[in-house]
Amino acid sequence: MREQPYRIGVIPGDGIGPDVTSEALKVLAAAAPVAGMRYELIEYPWSSALYLDDGVLMPETALEEYRTLDALFLGALGDPRVERGVIERAVLMTIRLGLDLYINLRPVQLYSATLTPLKNVEPSDVDMVVVRENTEDVYVGLGGTMRRGTPDEIAVAEMVFTRRGVERTLRYAFELAASRRRHLTLVDKANAIRAQEIWRRTLEEIAPEYPGVETDAMYVDAAAMFMVTDPSRFDVIVTTNLFGDILTDLGAAIQGGLGGAASGNLHPGQVSLFEPIHGSAPDIAGKGVASPVGAVSAMSMLLDYIGEREAADMIGIAVKELLSSGRVPSADARSGLTTEQVGTMIADEVRQMAASPD
Repeated sequence: MREQPYRIGVIPGDGIGPDVTSEALKVLAAAAPVAGMRYELIEYPWSSALYLDDGVLMPETALEEYRTLDALFLGALGDPRVERGVIERAVLMTIRLGLDLYINLRPVQLYSATLTPLKNVEPSDVDMVVVRENTEDVYVGLGGTMRRGTPDEIAVAEMVFTRRGVERTLRYAFELAASRRRHLTLVDKANAIRAQEIWRRTLEEIAPEYPGVETDAMYVDAAAMFMVTDPSRFDVIVTTNLFGDILTDLGAAIQGGLGGAASGNLHPGQVSLFEPIHGSAPDIAGKGVASPVGAVSAMSMLLDYIGEREAADMIGIAVKELLSSGRVPSADARSGLTTEQVGTMIADEVRQMAASPD
């Protein structure tokens, strides 16, 4: 057993973020004693509300404190009263780039055929993981605008790919595929965006080092089509930052909605950030209907990452049982259950599993 308690930083954020974070922490509190895990929470106030009230954004100096933590958990960011992207760049992008969280990991798993909008698809058909490069591409912010507000306005955003960034992402994906069903699919648009040829060349160069993993590559438009028409063909998808952002929202819809999807922003071996992939959903903020399933699943990913696999597995099994049985009818705001009710059900399921003699 670890002698020192884990130190977990928590940024509840905006909109539904505090609500779903509260339920994720409730489930953590249920799982930790069963696994003999001790932890302390350090909450950070970064949010649109703080910015609107006090003009305060997260300072880059906060990164030094984050490096002393075991993990970070984020609820959601964004508020329509604040210029688009201000809070997201100040918090999420600063953390991703400042801590070099170069992998965005997003599982896509279907627990019940009733949850997906796809016809004739069973849970066994949808079990993939998307490995998204997380620090390059158009998200680095190179570019700008000229003649803004005129008919001749020009807007430019540069895609940036480095050999180091591409190779480390591919190697992570290969290792992950080797631990799963041994199939890796690279998704790019190298035929039209010639800069993305670096992904194809790097894949071809390092693939012989992983002889047990079968590889293929496809263009992003074809990948989007096959995710809908034949999701069972995918095991591990590895792709660029932009395409990964888009495809994983499609994956979330396939598995039952953004409310049930989770992600990890990782630098393997270092402090990393975990979050549900939904936004702050200001239209339902404060109504108590947001699904906490994505946030709870992100907490499970966090626990697995720091080595507390027993607690992580209990949470994952509890979520699967409630969704597959229909006791939680959906992973979105239309479940008919409140945010608090769903969180309590998951926490209770965890406790019941711990009490079961089996």
